[in-house]
Amino acid sequence: MLRRLIIALLAICAVAMMRPAAAEPVFPPGLRIGLEPPGDLKPSTHFSGFEDVGRKVAITILDLPAAAYGGLEQAANAENQHGLVDFKREDFSFRSGKGLLVTGRIQVKDGVLHKWILLASAPAEQDLTVLLNVEVPESALAIYPDAVIRKALASVTFRPMPIQEQLGMLPFKLGDLAGFRMMKVLPAGGVILTDGPSDDLNKQPYVIVSIGRGVPERPDDRARFARDMLSASPLRDLTLQSADAMRIGGSPSFEIRAQASGANGEPLMVAQWLRFIGGNYLRVIGIGPRADWDALFTRFRAVRDGIDMR
Repeated sequence: MLRRLIIALLAICAVAMMRPAAAEPVFPPGLRIGLEPPGDLKPSTHFSGFEDVGRKVAITILDLPAAAYGGLEQAANAENQHGLVDFKREDFSFRSGKGLLVTGRIQVKDGVLHKWILLASAPAEQDLTVLLNVEVPESALAIYPDAVIRKALASVTFRPMPIQEQLGMLPFKLGDLAGFRMMKVLPAGGVILTDGPSDDLNKQPYVIVSIGRGVPERPDDRARFARDMLSASPLRDLTLQSADAMRIGGSPSFEIRAQASGANGEPLMVAQWLRFIGGNYLRVIGIGPRADWDALFTRFRAVRDGIDMR
């Protein structure tokens, strides 16, 4: 009896080992959107999505705020689809919800390009609109037919914000968070740090680190550039207290300290540093309540001094 039981268990294990492993969604670096890529599609090193370089097949993925959905839906329902022929619109169900699928083909210089465009929104708490654009040349349609593409789109799923992956894609590294919490990575290449349990920046101190291009060469022009940048911030009753040239990390820089008022009239203090690196600049701006300013200013400087360019 025991011998038969052991043989049966071994047979079950052998069958289980022969079954192919279930496919798992793949998430391109930094994106909250993933799918099971068919064929030879791999995460692209040139854009957000997947590509089969040899066959010129691409799946482009846009991770957008929820507010973008309305405008994109209007465009998807327009009669003019910018050269797309034999197109149709349909409701489309996928792993994490339902969306709108537009299909068709378009004539390009190298021939005919078949397209699938999926528009969808994630649950409200994720603040996410998804736009996937699939392009398959006529020459690759045998490998990536409609059924294969639809199966891939049906596997679309979401994950929490991959902050660590996004940080790794920034042109700078944060060496010291000085007790602040990572709140958000900005699409344009920046981060917001905050000090408190919520993400309401009207109620707690925060730091924004960002990078930009276009730097004046003359020191006097750089001073004016720094003042203009701070003046453009959405701060009320902004009053400059000091403005000084300095060096940060061996680079010419400019510091401005100022007073301002919060959304409810509460007194705030502001520190902005611009670090000029070639034709680019690194901006660090820290904002917090006046009553806690001495301790906050020390922490803001620690964040500033811990930043290294990649």
